[in-house]
Amino acid sequence: MLKEFKDFIMTGNVIDFAVAVIMAGALGLVINGFVDHIAMPFVGHFAGGMNFEDLHVAMDGNDYNTLAAAKEAGGAVIAYGAWINTIVNLLIVGLVMFMLVKAYNKTKAPEPEAAPAGPTAEELLTEIRDSLRK
Repeated sequence: MLKEFKDFIMTGNVIDFAVAVIMAGALGLVINGFVDHIAMPFVGHFAGGMNFEDLHVAMDGNDYNTLAAAKEAGGAVIAYGAWINTIVNLLIVGLVMFMLVKAYNKTKAPEPEAAPAGPTAEELLTEIRDSLRK
């Protein structure tokens, strides 16, 4: 059983998958850093300096300046600003991933053109049969 497990772990697919998971985690940190520290400040600036995270509706009817103050009061809070932030983050992450995949695809060598299709084996045999009949 130990030998089977070792064979399973050492196959190329498992090693490739492990590397892909580790790289995806590292890439995720890079992209999240880009979104949080570079892209979102631009979005906030062009939105009039608004911090989407603080947009909320307090269900107790009071008006709080920040989301933290509303949560401290202990009432139920609908934090729709955090949801807007999540949507903007998703769009930015999608755009960054699109650009990365597009750049990666440009680095790959073009696939060789397929050779022109010749006659099939059945067509060749039919030609031979017809030649033999003559």
